[in-house]
Amino acid sequence: MDKINITFIPNDNKTISVDAGSNLLRASLREKGGIPFKCGGGFCGTCRCKVVEGLEHTDDVKAKERKHLTDEDVANGFRMACQTFVRGDVKVSWGETPSKETQKRA
Repeated sequence: MDKINITFIPNDNKTISVDAGSNLLRASLREKGGIPFKCGGGFCGTCRCKVVEGLEHTDDVKAKERKHLTDEDVANGFRMACQTFVRGDVKVSWGETPSKETQKRA
């Protein structure tokens, strides 16, 4: 299986090597990447992150993600780490301000 790199920008650009097709949150948990989380199942929205580079290397946005992300969020690279699988190198960040529409939902 091909190896890819995930870089966790807020964690001093920590970069890990994982198998292509790995789940972003599970990789973060296993390698202490630092993505915040509570449930890990797409229900709470805590693992919201931004794919800063390599968005094209992620799988399709899931219905569970749409409950936490607006179309604008998705267009700007935001994903739910627990629902995102990566097929190529990505750089991720978190703690970014959500869109105005997302803030209205809260």
